[in-house]
Amino acid sequence: MTPAERVAWVRAALVPHARPAKAPEMAAYLKTDEPMLGVAASDRRAVAKALAKAAPARDAADYRATIDALWAEPEREFRAVALQFARSAKLGLTVEHLPFFRGLAERGAWWDLVDEVAAHLVSPLRRRHRAAVTPLMDAWLRDDCLWVRRVAVLSQLKHKADTDAGWLFAASLDRAHEPEVFIRKAIGWALRDYSWAAPEAVEGFLRQHGARLSPLSYREGGKRLIAQGRLPRAAT
Repeated sequence: MTPAERVAWVRAALVPHARPAKAPEMAAYLKTDEPMLGVAASDRRAVAKALAKAAPARDAADYRATIDALWAEPEREFRAVALQFARSAKLGLTVEHLPFFRGLAERGAWWDLVDEVAAHLVSPLRRRHRAAVTPLMDAWLRDDCLWVRRVAVLSQLKHKADTDAGWLFAASLDRAHEPEVFIRKAIGWALRDYSWAAPEAVEGFLRQHGARLSPLSYREGGKRLIAQGRLPRAAT
């Protein structure tokens, strides 16, 4: 299939799942004014997986062109499908794809799309190519674009014991001054994610530096530890 043919295939597959009456509610949840078909997330994922199986990308150029073509459609569901297709590809993605992924974050410019880029595209690349990707995340952490900074903060999601704790803690403090709720919440999410693998390390960090974080970052980062009685509900 060409990229245009894949777009037509996706539209034909999505339309039977559309629930127009639910579309305003879904848009309100996402706080978006983009048009929506009203397709549930589970159905979007199923369509994207079926596309990746039926018409996989032939090479990196075809991969990018297909994602761009899906992204250009007016309904928001197509961007979700594009990201699912991006993560389902069996191309052996490399560091060379990072500028493209950064562009998706900039173009997506909202949490639901950006978090897919961070968790399922950038994070796996960082885990596999840590030495090459980490310097780029240093630069992204101070990028002018809020959403690129959010991707950097979240770029070690699901790394578990392989997380570079020193980088995570330093990045959390480096961005702690930001008033943007999307950065504050990202800091908390990244810390909480790591707390599953290294609760003692996160507890120690929050005890020592919690007062430097926003209350939101502290609460989100320490959510599991607070529930277990290992940390106070507010930083001291």
